[in-house]
Amino acid sequence: MKLSKTDSKIGEVYKRIRHIIEEARGQIARAVNTAMVIAYWQIGQEIVENEQQGKSRAGYSRKLLQQLSEKLTADFGKGFDESNLRNIRQFYLTYPKCDALRHELSWTHYRILMRVEKPEARLFYEVECIKNNWSSRELERQKGSLLFERLALSKDKKGLMKLAKKGQEIRCYEDMIKDPYVLEFTGLSPQSKLYESNLEQALINNLSKFLLELGKGFTFVARQKRISLDGDHFYIDLVFYNTILKCYVLIDIKIGKLVHQDIGQMQMYVNYYDRSAKQSDDNPTVGLILCEDKKDSVVRYTLSKDNKQIFASRYKLYLPSEEELLRELRRDRYLLKEPGTRTRKNKK
Repeated sequence: MKLSKTDSKIGEVYKRIRHIIEEARGQIARAVNTAMVIAYWQIGQEIVENEQQGKSRAGYSRKLLQQLSEKLTADFGKGFDESNLRNIRQFYLTYPKCDALRHELSWTHYRILMRVEKPEARLFYEVECIKNNWSSRELERQKGSLLFERLALSKDKKGLMKLAKKGQEIRCYEDMIKDPYVLEFTGLSPQSKLYESNLEQALINNLSKFLLELGKGFTFVARQKRISLDGDHFYIDLVFYNTILKCYVLIDIKIGKLVHQDIGQMQMYVNYYDRSAKQSDDNPTVGLILCEDKKDSVVRYTLSKDNKQIFASRYKLYLPSEEELLRELRRDRYLLKEPGTRTRKNKK
C-alpha cells in the first residue's frame, strides 16, 4: 500500500524523534555508569583508608566489610554483598588515582580489568576497549585468549610499552598476523574428527566473533571463491579485505600439519589476486594459512627470504590455559631468535 505524502512526512518526523530519544537514553545510561564507577571508587577509598586506621585490631577488615554489607544491603538492596565490596576495595587499590578512570568503561569492564595482573597488559586492554568499543563480554574473551601476550611476542621493551599505551597499531602486514589464532567460539571439539569444511562453516556461523579474533580493519568478502586457470577450478576458503592496509587477505584452512604443498598453493592464490583481482590502489595481497600444526623450518625454506605476503599460523579450538599458551609463546620467541628466521619488516 502506497503511503500518502502526509503519512510519509509523519513517518520521517517519527524517525527523527525516535533518534533523539535513543540518543538521550544512551547519554543518560553513560552518565549513570560514570557516576556509579566514581561512586565505587570513592567507596573503595573509604574502605581502604578506614582499614589502614584500624589495622592494629585483629579481624577489623573482615568485620568492617561484613557490617557495611549488612547495612548497605538493608538501605540500598542488591549490589553490596561482601564479595562486591571486596571488588570495590580492590578497584581503589588497582586504580588509586580517580583521574585515571575512563568514562567509556563500565563497572563490568573494570571488574574484568582488575584481574589482569600486568599493568602494561591492563593498560593495553583499556585502550583497546575504548578504541574498538568492546563490550564487557568481548573484553573477557580477548583477555582470556591472551591477546596482549600474543601481540607482544616479538616486541622489545620499547615496543611493548608502545603496545600498552597505544594499543594495537596496524602499519605492516606482520602487525595484523597472530600465532596462534584462538577459535574456541566455533564450539568444535579438538578430540572429534574434524574436516576443513566443518571448521570453515563454524567460522562463517560465528563470523562476528571470527572478525573480533582476526583484529582491526577486516571485512568479509567471499567464501569458497572460485578461480579458474586453463579449465581447472580452485577454491579459496575465505577472502577478506583489510581496510587499514588496503589489501585482500586470503585464508586457507588446513587440518593437521602444514606441508610445503599448502604453501605453494597459497602462493598461487596470492599471485592470482595480485595480477587479476586487486585494484591499482590496493596493496599486495596477503595469504594466511590456518593449520593445526606446523614446522617453522618448512615455512622458512619453502618461502623466499624476502617473503612479505605469505604467513602460516596455528589455530586452537579451545581457550588454552595461560601456562600452556605462554609456553608456546616462549617456544616461538626462541625460534624467532634462530639464524635465518623471519624478522619484522615495515611495509613500504
